Amino acid sequence: MATQFSASVSMQTSCLATTRISFQKPALISNHGRTNLSFNLRRSIPSHRLSVSCAAKQETIEKVSEIVKKQLSLTPDKKVVAETKFADLGADSLDTVEIVMGLEEEFNIQMAEEKAQKIATVEQAAELIEELIKEKK
Repeated sequence: MATQFSASVSMQTSCLATTRISFQKPALISNHGRTNLSFNLRRSIPSHRLSVSCAAKQETIEKVSEIVKKQLSLTPDKKVVAETKFADLGADSLDTVEIVMGLEEEFNIQMAEEKAQKIATVEQAAELIEELIKEKK
């Protein structure tokens, strides 16, 4: 009889991102007091079974997704999720600037240009927004 094990680890980092790692088999996770999460797998796990995600609040991701759809004039049925890359939606650099401007207006924040230029996905935008909102408080 086969038994399937699962383990889940969450870690809060200083940039407001929560890292969640799920394994289908037991694994050893270590942080050793560092801010970057590192881990050693004692058993070989196929890459298609390892999932790592930094999750912003779902509400923020949904708002960002709607703004991206609006800025790129996408149809309402177009699926835009946290992992969606702006480039995969056909966005060029000007479109990305317009997306950032829309996000700044919607969330009443100001993004530094160097941080805004690093945004490539909905999730990265949502994480930066949450970080900036936290800094405002």
